[in-house]
Amino acid sequence: MIYNSAMDKKLRFNSAAIHGGQQPDKAYGAVMPPIYQTSTYAQTTPGGHQGYEYSRTHNPTRTALERSIASIENAKHGMAFASGMAAMDTVLKLFQPGDEIISTDDLYGGSYRLMTRIFQKYGFKIHFVNMGNVENFKPLLNNKTRLIWIETPTNPMMKVVDIHAITSLGKTHDVLVAVDNTFASPYLQQPLNLGADIVMHSATKYLAGHSDTIIGLLAVNDDDLYEQLAFIQNSGGGVPGPMDCFLALRGIKTLHLRMQRHCENGAAVAIHLQEHPKIEKVYWPGFVNHPNHEVAKKQMKAFGGMLSFVPKGGDLATAKEILEKFQIFTLAESLGGVESLAGHPASMTHASIPKEVREKSGVVDGLIRLSIGIEDVQDLIEDLDQAIA
Repeated sequence: MIYNSAMDKKLRFNSAAIHGGQQPDKAYGAVMPPIYQTSTYAQTTPGGHQGYEYSRTHNPTRTALERSIASIENAKHGMAFASGMAAMDTVLKLFQPGDEIISTDDLYGGSYRLMTRIFQKYGFKIHFVNMGNVENFKPLLNNKTRLIWIETPTNPMMKVVDIHAITSLGKTHDVLVAVDNTFASPYLQQPLNLGADIVMHSATKYLAGHSDTIIGLLAVNDDDLYEQLAFIQNSGGGVPGPMDCFLALRGIKTLHLRMQRHCENGAAVAIHLQEHPKIEKVYWPGFVNHPNHEVAKKQMKAFGGMLSFVPKGGDLATAKEILEKFQIFTLAESLGGVESLAGHPASMTHASIPKEVREKSGVVDGLIRLSIGIEDVQDLIEDLDQAIA
């Protein structure tokens, strides 16, 4: 159950996705929050305004989105940013030179680039480790550790991280734990309920869901942490415009329906590929032999619509041939939209990671990542078969 302050009652997730934190517009009773396309707001006297002064700091459309993500992540505070990377950048700016951060070893290439190419040169020490086993990074914890950054499932290897186990360890050492919840979405997984301090989304993906906006979100419970993040957000200015907020908010209202179909189609495609004679390996957390499958069952409602696979031979030429032959799957960056997308992590999403580093985590040249959309699943399977043939 999720508390919705606007309606003063607890709502189940499907209702919260539509109504959470929302109320009719005060001006004319509009059911959907209007797009307040304005940079500034009239004041009757210096400081005499209606809660809004300048849209870098606040905007009513953005407020509606922030209340929505807070509702569906079961958080006290929501924050909206110009992108997922802007949201992550804000989190990392909480820390000082000399501070240490522990992160997953196969995280999204853009996150890796931000940590290694930007923040390391300012004196941050970043450790990348396989978090599938909590024991792997216990030796890295010390009195300089300030943040544990988790992706689960990871991009693109679909590794599952035990959020509760790591947040328990973080609390023992007074270390913040942030979870990139983009792949799962709050429909499948709510990290704050498992002890996390910060949840981040590239809301461009499943939350907005239509491949038509770039936007990021954070959700937190702690008031002091929220105030620190809000100060950095306002000072740095990495905020979204009202149109992007409107599109994301519209997308969230159908999140539960879309995710059900993403999960159904994802399972069908994963099972089909696993049985395909020309496929060497399929990475999908729904398989009983997938590493930490039991953890996924425990912390996720279902196994999502993302998967990766390696064709037999595992070489770049074979992967490129398959990608070029797709007719329904679109070869493109991003994920989580209603349409099915295919990607080549080694040359696209993870191109910024050195070859020896990415291959060590499993991101080989032959790996193909699929974002399974909500089309008829038989059409998707037939498209895969003709491309792989």
